[in-house]
Amino acid sequence: MRRPQLRLVAGLATAAVAATLVFAGTASPAAGDSIDDKRAAAERARAQNAKERADAEDAMEGVNAAIQVTSDRLLEIKGKIPGAQAKLDAANAVRDKAQREAQIIAGRLQDAKDQKVSLAQTIKKDSDDAAKTRAAIGQMAREAYRTGGTVSGIEVVLDASSTDDFIERYGQMTTALRTQAQVLDSLKTSEATNKGAHVRLGAVQVRIGELKQQADQKLATAKTAATKAAQARAELDQLLAEQKTKQASLEAQRAQVLQQIRAADAEAGRIKSELKHLAAQARARDREIARKKAEAARKAAEEAKKHHNKPPASNGGGGGGSTVTPSGAVFSNPTSVNPIHVTSEYGMRFHPILHYVRLHAGIDLRTYCDTKVYAGRDGIVLWDRFRTGYGNQVMIDHGSYQGNSLMSSYNHLNRGVVSSGQYVERGQLIGYAGNTGTSAACHLHFEVYINGATTNPRPYLGL
Repeated sequence: MRRPQLRLVAGLATAAVAATLVFAGTASPAAGDSIDDKRAAAERARAQNAKERADAEDAMEGVNAAIQVTSDRLLEIKGKIPGAQAKLDAANAVRDKAQREAQIIAGRLQDAKDQKVSLAQTIKKDSDDAAKTRAAIGQMAREAYRTGGTVSGIEVVLDASSTDDFIERYGQMTTALRTQAQVLDSLKTSEATNKGAHVRLGAVQVRIGELKQQADQKLATAKTAATKAAQARAELDQLLAEQKTKQASLEAQRAQVLQQIRAADAEAGRIKSELKHLAAQARARDREIARKKAEAARKAAEEAKKHHNKPPASNGGGGGGSTVTPSGAVFSNPTSVNPIHVTSEYGMRFHPILHYVRLHAGIDLRTYCDTKVYAGRDGIVLWDRFRTGYGNQVMIDHGSYQGNSLMSSYNHLNRGVVSSGQYVERGQLIGYAGNTGTSAACHLHFEVYINGATTNPRPYLGL
């Protein structure tokens, strides 16, 4: 019974070692693919959110700046949520993997401890059996000494009183010898198996130490991963809570937003009406432009004579702006950023939260706060004043172009440096870029009017 038991213990130890070698401790490809897919989806959502934020900003042009900030923050949160969710999913995957590995190692550690107990019990039993065997051998030795030594076959024959007595004596002698041999074999076996059990016990004790160290490391890893997962969960919850608050705030102000949009659109309507009225006077304006251009040329010629016939400056005192017009363009670059960089196009905009559609009536060009803004074409300044939503606006009448009235406006300026009725030339400084009116950042909102109605400025800029 002892040998099968020892073989079972050895088998368990071998299986534990084999399991340790087989265990890889890595996430399955399916789990990795799932995390990668979620990250890719989060990146797509981020790109879509960037477009939505730009559209919302354009759709809310002319609306209270504080409300626009709320809207932008809400869309910013919306853009962050997929990334935060992907971060949480990844953190949870790391935590779950570490916890599974910690549980597996803990199970192996417990198996090794159970093996240690089993081997200790086996060693004790074998030691007890060996002690009993030694006691039996001692008893046999004492008995042999008492009877005068071992019994030989000749003594059995000589002492037998009859055939039956001989057979009985011989049987007893054979049994005694066989028992003695069995006792000695049993003692040898017990001692051999006990020695092997001690060796295996030492190996199991070493393995217990190794597994305990691994278990401590995995437990620490699992705790760290759990902390990071909890932090990711808290970040996501915070975003969701803020999203709910901002959404409620914006919905509560929906009526106010729509009212302000109507006010801004009304202002745009008034501008359109004014420009149409002015467009009706385009012919007279053209004559005035021609007269003032002639006057400016005359003054320039007189100035040239005063300076020993030096030719006048190429931009007519235009303040450093570009006078080069791209092929097919009507306007030169009105910004100090070269080449022109468009940040938002002309066209209809859908607000992704408040769900209304509105025209972005111009094109947004990249400028920086307090950088120079130039007239894109010769003309007469109609006004330089603050207008609702547009901020500080310079409006220039360029006279007739291909039989139509042509005008342009420069919006959100920090300040203008021209005045109503002033004649300006292409490339002349007219103001400095800013963030006035309803604007999320410094830029130039540039509009072009044909017969008093806005049109896409892109082709007129040669873009």
